[in-house]
Amino acid sequence: MVDLTKISRDDKFFFLAYDQGLEHGPTDFDMQSANPEYVMDLTKSGLFTGIITHKGIAEKYYKPDVHKTPLIIKLNGKTKFIKDEPYSPQVCSVEEAMQLRAKAVGYTVYVGSKHENKMFKEFANIVYEAHDLGIPVIAWMYPRGSKVGEETTDITAYAARVGLELGADIVKVRYAGSPEAMQWVVTCAGKIPVCIAGGSHTDHEGMKKEIQGAMDAGCMGGAIGRNIWQDEDSLGKAKEIADIIFPTS
Repeated sequence: MVDLTKISRDDKFFFLAYDQGLEHGPTDFDMQSANPEYVMDLTKSGLFTGIITHKGIAEKYYKPDVHKTPLIIKLNGKTKFIKDEPYSPQVCSVEEAMQLRAKAVGYTVYVGSKHENKMFKEFANIVYEAHDLGIPVIAWMYPRGSKVGEETTDITAYAARVGLELGADIVKVRYAGSPEAMQWVVTCAGKIPVCIAGGSHTDHEGMKKEIQGAMDAGCMGGAIGRNIWQDEDSLGKAKEIADIIFPTS
């Protein structure tokens, strides 16, 4: 396995996710959060172990010496209009990510989509190239497609296992609903760390409860975006989440 220390602290992960502009469009933003400089400035706090963006944002706004937080480039993406049988094509190479000084790369696999074979092939090549350069690959493992149906604990666990089998270094999955359910997901992921996705902006206390449940189940952190930068007190909310992921006692 590759070295994860550049994107972790105490073997835990707290990623600030800002890849939603491509994935969801402007409906996620207000006048403040639509400005990448605002979100980049949040990384100066030292709370995060990584900032996740697509290449265009990184190229125009990320300054390693200023923002400090390690850069993670999302290598594939699609718009919100592709839903029933989603395919998220690669839009950035590992080499481009390295030129932008990324410390890790990420890729979404829609497990169960009829196009999963294309994504498997792209992901396999990314793992080969990234590992050859010594950088980690984070897999967004999301079960989607007409044959998948409602996402159950077993389906989430299946997606995590697919990430392990395909060579991911970290898998990012949805919270499975309870610490007991997440324990099964973590077990199926084997030796690779599991992080939970923050999802859409929700009740902050509920978000903290999910993160605590995930950590209690053996997860190693989370990739949280909208539940931080959509909030008026972005840094305050981030600090509360960081205190769960990196407890001081």
